[in-house]
Amino acid sequence: MIAPGAVDALARLCPPPTGPPPAVDWTRAERVLGAALPADYKQLVETYGDGIFDDTIWLLVPDSAYGECDLHAQTTERDEILADLWEMGEEKPAGLLEAGARVLPWAFEEGTGAFLYWLARPGQQPDEWTVLYNEGRGPMWEHHDTGCSAFLLAVLTGTAETAYFGHLYEVLKPTEHRFATADQILGASRR
Repeated sequence: MIAPGAVDALARLCPPPTGPPPAVDWTRAERVLGAALPADYKQLVETYGDGIFDDTIWLLVPDSAYGECDLHAQTTERDEILADLWEMGEEKPAGLLEAGARVLPWAFEEGTGAFLYWLARPGQQPDEWTVLYNEGRGPMWEHHDTGCSAFLLAVLTGTAETAYFGHLYEVLKPTEHRFATADQILGASRR
């Protein structure tokens, strides 16, 4: 469910880093993941790299130097965590009841345990994947019939129809949207 131009609109709203992020070997990344990835996500990663939007949403990227921002590491970890939860009886979201459907994380919310996933359904191409939000510390899931970049843009502009991210406007009240790289935030703590 890619919205053409969403990454460009996002870049106008929230300026990307001045230097280009590290290049991603998409062929290798998709092979390791076992799935192709949506074009808008690739554009998002090539524009921003790993980091955080408005001190709230962390973008995962393949082969990040930081485990918490690494798409592959987080996919493995989330698969294990969700499998354990579902084995213990937590209810799966409706979209995952279809045989062969799976979720793949692409971002997480700072300090909440919440993750943003793609809902990858059988027979769909990656550009048709939609977004699922999981509150992380509870069983609530929220489906958004859009791709990742359009969803991110809607959250930052306050137009997303979501029960979450209200603190972005109630507490943080951004007058300017900001993206900070993982190196800026996490690299400083490692030095």
